[in-house]
Parts: sequence; structure tokens; C-alpha cells
Amino acid sequence: MAMTNEATVHPASLIPSTLVIGKRSLLKFLRTPQLVVLGTVQGAMFLLIFRFVFGGAIGLGGLDYVDFLVPGYVTTGVLFTAMGAATGIAEDLEQGFVDRLRSLPIPRSAVLAGRALADTGVLVWSLGITTAIGFAVGFRILGSPAEAAAALGLLVAFGFAFEWVFLALGMMASNAQAAQGLALLVFPLTFVSSAFVPVQTMPGWLQAIADHQPLTVMVDAVRALTQGSAAAGLLEHGAGWYVVRALAWAGGIVAAFAPLAVARFRRG
Repeated sequence: MAMTNEATVHPASLIPSTLVIGKRSLLKFLRTPQLVVLGTVQGAMFLLIFRFVFGGAIGLGGLDYVDFLVPGYVTTGVLFTAMGAATGIAEDLEQGFVDRLRSLPIPRSAVLAGRALADTGVLVWSLGITTAIGFAVGFRILGSPAEAAAALGLLVAFGFAFEWVFLALGMMASNAQAAQGLALLVFPLTFVSSAFVPVQTMPGWLQAIADHQPLTVMVDAVRALTQGSAAAGLLEHGAGWYVVRALAWAGGIVAAFAPLAVARFRRG
């Protein structure tokens, strides 16, 4: 009987594959200091503009505008940071990196999950920088430390959910430039929300849109957690009401876009 010396190749499991791919994506970001510096400068610049240029024109009664602004700005900043996932995965497709991964015995979902994990790490870095700038321009947390920690966790969960939106868009794009254009389609969500002005100040038809989109719920949840009773006059419900709905939005977004991104990846 002839004996064979061929080794059997066993597919790698999901978690180790995800971690290896995530590490590669994170190191790529860290080895490009221009991205780190540019993101920090942009975050500081826009926050300063909103704080000192527009802040004096907006009155909110018992809540200082800086304390109203920073929770909204930090939340929208999470969205803008997550947009990089679309360009990043499109670049990996263009450069053939994804094709090389497809040839390996690893779960297909690990490629996208690793990318989402790495981009969430970048998001945490950006979140820390933006929050620090917020404190520098006068923002103060009026809620409890536990509520502030819950707001931070909620922002990370929200960012992770939107990573899958942008991964799906990046998989659909033909190149990195197209991916960037597709990612900007969510840009109107940031302004048609409660991030920068109270929804009640908008026209009635625009209020209906703002009240029924995920960013408004997330902003209101973060604002309720960080500002405590000071935000009660601007919000119709307590923090728990907004937190539950924000988590439901995050879960729904992942449930909708993660399978879509993976299916697009499988089709090549």
C-alpha cells in the first residue's frame, strides 16, 4: 500500500484569524503617523469652530452650549472616524491583500471582523483625543462617573456597529475614492440630528426625520448620561430610555450590515 506524506491543512478558527488580521490593520494605521496627526488636528479644529464661533449664537436655557455640544460632537466624531473603514477595505481590495486572504484556510468573516476590530481600536483613540479637547474648551461631566463610563461604552458599541455599515459600502465600491464618496452619504445624519442644535428648533418635517434616525438617539443617550439632571429640560425621557434604544439601533445595524458585508465578500 502506498503511503502519502502530504499534510492535512486544517482551517484556522474564527477568533485567532480575526485577531491576526485586526493586528495587521492596526499596525498599518500606527505606521502612518500622518493619519494620526491629521485626525487629531481635524477633530480639534472643528470642535473649536463650533464651540467659539457658533456657541454664542445658541441659547439653551439651563445648559451651557459647550456641555450640550461636546456629547453631540463626540458622537458624530465616532461616525466620521468609522468612515475610514470604507476606504481601508477598498484599498485592501485594490492592492490584492484581500485576494491573498481568500486563498488561505481561514473563515471569510474573519477578514471583515478583524478589520472592524482594528478600526474600533482606532476609534477609541480618536474618542479619547476628542473628549480631551472637549474638556480643554470647557466641557464638564455633570453625571456620575458610572454614567460617564456607560456613555463611553455606548459610543464604542455605536462605532463598532457603524464600522459594518462602512465595510459594506467599501466592499461595494470599485476603488478607494468611490468608497470615500459612498461613506459621505451618511454625512447628512450628523446635522439632521440633535448633535448641534435641539431637534425642536427644526422645521416640523425635519424633526420627524431627526427623531427617527440612530444618531439622534445615541446623542441623546450620551447627553443624558454625561449631563444628568441638567439635560432633563431638553430631553423628553430619562437616560435609560435612550440607552435601550441606542443599543437596539446598534444591534440592528450590525444584524443588517454584517451579513451584507460578508455576503459581498464571499461573492468577490
